Amino acid sequence: MKLIECVPNFSEGRDMSAVNAIRDRIAAVPGVSVLHVTSDPWHNRSVITFVAPVEVMADAAVAAVRAARDHIDLTRHEGVHPRIGAADVVPFIPLEGASMDDCIELAREVGRRVGDELGIPVYLYERAATLPSRRNLADVRRGGFETLRQAIASDAARAPDFGPLKLHPTAGAVAIGARPFLVAFNVYVGDARNIDLARDIARAVRESSGGLPAVKALGLEVDNQAQVSMNLVDIDRTSLATAYTAVDHEAKARGLEVTWSEIIGLVPERVAFELASRSLKLRDDIGAHVLERIVLEKRSTGSLSSFIASVATADPFPGGGSVAAIAGALAAALAQMVAGLTLDRPRYAAVADEMREVRDRAILLSLHLQSLAKRDADAYSAFVDAQRLPHDLAEAAAHREAAMDSALLAAAHVPLDVCRASEEVTRLCEIVSERGNSNAITDSGVAAMLASTACTAAAYNVRINVHTLSDPSAGAPLVAEALALTAVAEETARRVARLVEAVLSRDV
Repeated sequence: MKLIECVPNFSEGRDMSAVNAIRDRIAAVPGVSVLHVTSDPWHNRSVITFVAPVEVMADAAVAAVRAARDHIDLTRHEGVHPRIGAADVVPFIPLEGASMDDCIELAREVGRRVGDELGIPVYLYERAATLPSRRNLADVRRGGFETLRQAIASDAARAPDFGPLKLHPTAGAVAIGARPFLVAFNVYVGDARNIDLARDIARAVRESSGGLPAVKALGLEVDNQAQVSMNLVDIDRTSLATAYTAVDHEAKARGLEVTWSEIIGLVPERVAFELASRSLKLRDDIGAHVLERIVLEKRSTGSLSSFIASVATADPFPGGGSVAAIAGALAAALAQMVAGLTLDRPRYAAVADEMREVRDRAILLSLHLQSLAKRDADAYSAFVDAQRLPHDLAEAAAHREAAMDSALLAAAHVPLDVCRASEEVTRLCEIVSERGNSNAITDSGVAAMLASTACTAAAYNVRINVHTLSDPSAGAPLVAEALALTAVAEETARRVARLVEAVLSRDV
């Protein structure tokens, strides 16, 4: 399987309802795993990291841009970070089994669809660029949304690769590209009085000014602090440790001290290990001494046993929601198996194309449900974090209640996605029970019962999360949809059961 990472940047970091809506739209695509969400109110920007098989990544990326278009109005956007669009940047990065060529092809497919389907102009950048002048993202975004609004139609050099010769009125444009892994790293050097010095430091360390190779840097004022904002576009050429050391050196040369730093998004574990090894002056790889890493390696062959063991602990997550998702994933796997047993059998030649579609859809649904098992645990953890917020004063209590409601609504969406996916699995089960390999009819029956149960169980979680809201009516549409899906899944499973019983009765 070819896995692709996508790390889109959205021009919204203050309205979390908009950010959550975008995240949910991405996560709703079967086979997609949302790994991380970072929002910065000062930059007014959010970064959502997700991975997916190459076959579904285009749908997920287009869904992300569509959601940003629907929820972000760039004409009302304020923030210090350069931007040209609501979905500002959509980069694809090759992971397991994938190549840069796969990402380039994907960027061009998504660019064409965004231009045609959404009416948003698209600029291809980095490895996907069609023009040398567009390899550098900074050149694509030069002047930002406000400048591009005029230049797109008047300057031939700024005509988009796809889409209309005018910006979308609220969503602007979008840069879509293919690139190697990038680390977004910010270093703070005191309060806003140091902003000019921060810009000097950024100029000193960035490659374009003769600084570190594969480093882009800006000096920005963020939340009344002076920030050196860096993108390390090739960590094999300039590591995180090297970048930090360079900024620290330049800061000291100007009479400043580094106050703190932050990593935006996810980084490979080797980055953290390198930093630790360097600071401790170790001669060998610190990874060889990390207990959890060794335990994980030892237990990787028994992931199901590990999951069951995790459920059995007194820790409340993973809990029923994750178990429901795994049950749905197992049902999808069984449907896939029956479809596979039907293919390449002369007796079933007439339904071969249909079985291939079932098999491929079952694969994606199984992956999606597995990712939802992890998301369910994460969602509950976010609710627990909200519960721990201070509530001794009226203002703090109100903030805590709002945070808990937001976390509960987000948590309700996850099992609702489980309901949606599991109900679809029951429909696949009905297809394979009717027209699939009759020798596997009982497997179809087991899959249908399991998927129906997964749907019912997930609906329980939707209902309890909504019930716990300060105003349960806010989640009433979620409950209604979950119950409707459950009713459909149960009826489908009953039809499959009747088919199974008919076969078993004949055998007797």
